[in-house]
Amino acid sequence: MKNIFVGNLSFSSSEDAVRGLFEQYGTVDRVSIITDRETGRSRGFGFVEMGNDEEADRAINALNGLDFGGRKLNVNEARPREERPFGGGGGGRGGDRGGMGNRRREPRW
Repeated sequence: MKNIFVGNLSFSSSEDAVRGLFEQYGTVDRVSIITDRETGRSRGFGFVEMGNDEEADRAINALNGLDFGGRKLNVNEARPREERPFGGGGGGRGGDRGGMGNRRREPRW
């Protein structure tokens, strides 16, 4: 099983269109276009899973740089996802971004 990154997709590209493009080179197990959580709009990239490594390599070599929907695709083997710390940052400072350390502030009124 090979997971393939597909970048620089047109925002109007559908999963069916991407599947059709990759099926020219072999069996496609899954297509997933990544969308913005808030708007539901495509983020311009996605992933394709192909069960046969030879077919996947052929697809990568043939499709990388191909004009698809008016944009040149960036196609390569996906890197493993990096683990991110839970909570969205803050640098371990408890979320204090005011630059005042842990001093208590007096009311502003």
